[in-house]
Amino acid sequence: MTAEDRFGHRRGSALVRVLDADGAPLRDTEVVVEQVGHAFGFGNIGFDLMDLAEGRGGPDDEQLAADWLELFNTATLPFYWGDFEPAEGAPQTERLRAAARWFGDRGVAVKGHPLVWHTVQPDWLRAYDLDGIEQRLRDRVRREVSALRDVVPSWDAINELVIMPVFDRDDNAVTRLAWNRGRVAMAKIAFEEARAADPGATLLLNDFDLSTAYECLIEGLLEAGVQIDALGLQTHMHQGYRGEDEVLAIADRFARYGLPLHFTENSLVSGALMPPDIEDLNDYRVDDWPSTPEGEARQADEIERHYRALVSHPAVESITYWGITDRGAWLGAPIGLLRADGSRKPAYDALHRLIKGEWWLPPTTMRTDAEGQVVVAGFAGDYAVRRGASSAGVTLSRESQDAGVEVRLV
Repeated sequence: MTAEDRFGHRRGSALVRVLDADGAPLRDTEVVVEQVGHAFGFGNIGFDLMDLAEGRGGPDDEQLAADWLELFNTATLPFYWGDFEPAEGAPQTERLRAAARWFGDRGVAVKGHPLVWHTVQPDWLRAYDLDGIEQRLRDRVRREVSALRDVVPSWDAINELVIMPVFDRDDNAVTRLAWNRGRVAMAKIAFEEARAADPGATLLLNDFDLSTAYECLIEGLLEAGVQIDALGLQTHMHQGYRGEDEVLAIADRFARYGLPLHFTENSLVSGALMPPDIEDLNDYRVDDWPSTPEGEARQADEIERHYRALVSHPAVESITYWGITDRGAWLGAPIGLLRADGSRKPAYDALHRLIKGEWWLPPTTMRTDAEGQVVVAGFAGDYAVRRGASSAGVTLSRESQDAGVEVRLV
């Protein structure tokens, strides 16, 4: 299969008629066409840039931000309840608002993660009975979505619901509630309260359990009338790359529900792999987990293969990599695209060659025809048509094959 065949569904085209300030066609005229944004969601967590967004960052953070923004157009921000509201009634709303606004001002779409989860829960919640827990959970969902609806349009509404009622690692109030109310009821709390607070929000069901248990849960929620906007699929690969065949088989299994697929948590290690006998990744703890030259070469190869596979699948709308840097990475693993000192790994460059290379139209000089027209074609997204200091925008989508568009350059 050729590259064009494999990614053809990602491309759009438009026959653009370029007009002057008076509305006359600019015939036989040079214009510059360039891509300025992807429609596909190339995401990463924004946790590392929170200090910078609040005005507390240093020079290292500025460079980190530059590397982040060069690749990614969607950011996942942390709304873990125990950290967000460690003392009851004192949520860190303004801190997260500042971060969301910082990303939004730079053209980055923001998702909050997560509204309902059984891990990282506030200790104070355990003091309440089941009805009290449920009411505070409902209030929490509605409060966050309502307060931030202008800057956070997307949410992981509920996270890891498959295991939620039977989670036994700690005593937390949300697991107690899930055990008593059931999974469907918990999903309804999350989705219905979030939807009431922002009817236009994009709400995801997100899970790491990609077994048939998740499929059964999805079917049960859809039958119960829960309105899910997209399915979140986690693929942390600390024990090694799953391979294209397995990744595409996962996408095929979940695409049958007719919902967009977001691969929400992706990671690949650039050092020694976690032993295969570890069932819960959180159980693996080592004093030092370095990035190695051999591991970095493997990571670069695997990340390119992983992204090519997922972007080739028509149901996939978004891929979020779980970390830009090894500094403070989850489990201390070398999963970042940058080393702890901020230098770029080969994986960063490999991803850059795809997102801003093969799948990107750089500034390209074109000449209009006798009717003042040029053909703009490329990956779905936003494009600019320029002549001198004048510029106009064109949007390409999967559906905009050879669509006619007029732009005026003054």
